Amino acid sequence: MFRAGAEVFAGLNLSEKEAELLAQLKPLYLEWNAKINVVSRKDFDAFEERHVLHSMCLASFQRFRPGARILDVGTGGGFPGIPLAILHPKATFILCDSIGKKIMVVRAVAAALGLKNVQAVQSRAESLSIEPVDFVISRAVTRLNQFIPFAAHHLSPHSAHERGNGILYLKGGDLTEELSEVQHDWCVEQFPIQNILPGSPFFETKSIVYAQLKNEGKKERSLR
Repeated sequence: MFRAGAEVFAGLNLSEKEAELLAQLKPLYLEWNAKINVVSRKDFDAFEERHVLHSMCLASFQRFRPGARILDVGTGGGFPGIPLAILHPKATFILCDSIGKKIMVVRAVAAALGLKNVQAVQSRAESLSIEPVDFVISRAVTRLNQFIPFAAHHLSPHSAHERGNGILYLKGGDLTEELSEVQHDWCVEQFPIQNILPGSPFFETKSIVYAQLKNEGKKERSLR
């Protein structure tokens, strides 16, 4: 499924190992969900589409360079961080959530898959203390204007990607009002996921929102 599905992703070609690891996600989470409800049971039949492919959309939008550091805020059971860590074994992913049982599942899944590039941290985002990161990612934990203040101070001023360091936010619905609330010193762009995954009703109203400080794009970038 993942090898065939990857064809719709621009520039995203799965290796045998990546496809194998991605295919292990559903049985792993099915086992853990029987103990701890970390993934909504009502949509578990659509697990690959609603959790794995949804996460993988970020890899189509932004590939992370070796050595990159990515912070996943409000990761829950490990999305979008775990699928992205599979696709970027040479980047570091810090998966943060305030709920201990969810972080326990993240650690167990990462260990079962042999993901050495995943760090799971139990903490509220505003209390988190880590070294700066290239991108902060999340699946709609709150409105963007409320998310930006505690995500922004984690961003490194030194960009190693063609896109400047910033926030990659997975959101659904009409975002017109929400994006208008963002302060003017931030540049915000919305990218419909249906352009990446056409033909799926689930993705018709889903978007990737990319936010960066306006002066970030003017900074000199030292590519790793």
